Amino acid sequence: MPQIYFDHASTTPVDPEVFEAMKPYFLDKFGNASSLHNYGQESLAAVENSKKVIADFLNCKTTEIFFTSGATESDNLVILGLAKKGEHIITSKIEHPAILEPVSQLAKQGVEVTYLDVDSHGLVSLTDIKEAVKENTRLISIMYVNNEIGTIQPIAEIGAWLKELNQTRQNKIYFHTDAVQAVNYCEMDIAKLGVDLLSLSAHKIYGPKGIGVLYCKTGVPLHPIQFGGHQQKGMRPGTINTPGIVGLAKAIELVVQNFTSDNERLKKLRDDLITRVLATIPKSQLNGDLKKRVANNAHFSFYGVEGESMLLLLDQEGVAVSTGSACASGSLEPSYVLMSLGMDVLFAHGSLRITLGKSNTQQDIDYLVAKLPPIVEKLRKISPIK
Repeated sequence: MPQIYFDHASTTPVDPEVFEAMKPYFLDKFGNASSLHNYGQESLAAVENSKKVIADFLNCKTTEIFFTSGATESDNLVILGLAKKGEHIITSKIEHPAILEPVSQLAKQGVEVTYLDVDSHGLVSLTDIKEAVKENTRLISIMYVNNEIGTIQPIAEIGAWLKELNQTRQNKIYFHTDAVQAVNYCEMDIAKLGVDLLSLSAHKIYGPKGIGVLYCKTGVPLHPIQFGGHQQKGMRPGTINTPGIVGLAKAIELVVQNFTSDNERLKKLRDDLITRVLATIPKSQLNGDLKKRVANNAHFSFYGVEGESMLLLLDQEGVAVSTGSACASGSLEPSYVLMSLGMDVLFAHGSLRITLGKSNTQQDIDYLVAKLPPIVEKLRKISPIK
């Protein structure tokens, strides 16, 4: 039986080149980057070199790069470190919990929140954002790519409009995007996106777990939410994760090197998968916009079956997929993202997220397309829903 991994939106394997780049900083070059002796300075040089790679990728200054434990921490730092009681935040109803939950905490402390609806394809409307802005609006946080349905939000369009608006306002509105799912597939030039803050995570791009980045534009009045050291200008204290940072930078280098070829190949495989699944399985649908989506994402719903049952039966056939975000696994409720699209609950419960990666081949697609229809048919036969 083959072992096929189709859950790259959840996490990716560490690329061998990334692993090799990291190895010396676990063994021989293990110094604390804050130490003044040679061991420490050797690690510090690796951190600074890595920071330059990432800054060049984002087209920003190295002083605007802060390393975190991952995008969840980066998101929390933005939300909790920027807005305060009496101010207003605009976000969408389909954000990752790393945004929605800290926003909810602030709401309990007197911060006003507007949760934007999305259309049936999962896209935010710039018109809705314009109408939501108030005099006390402090922050707009809209994710670049949705982690479940893969839709790409109009970040550059929002950024361009907000830049013009801020020229007429006394109280500047800051713009943040959670770009975790976008790095492999979308434009990441800060100047083109028009964002003030951006979060990303290494383990979604064939880098190590436990390391992420927050880009914070010079002049953004962000306050730390952790204390206990002076590392990274006090913004994110704690011993710097040198091996993780080196691995993240190497993963970024590989994204740049393989961007066009990887995206073209994955899109071809993904489109083939979408066409064949919709053609062979009755009462099935694709969720999210067909064109405004990242190249590796195919998110389906199948009427009258449970997503978890499909996942488990596919796993028995050697195929790993997801029913949605790994952060929401274990919940018996249908996905809040899918419900925000206005979807029938019987479709929402029967969802599968299939996210391709560098290792996937045409043979993998063929195998999945052969196994999935009989699984859906089997489950429908025993389902009380007809």
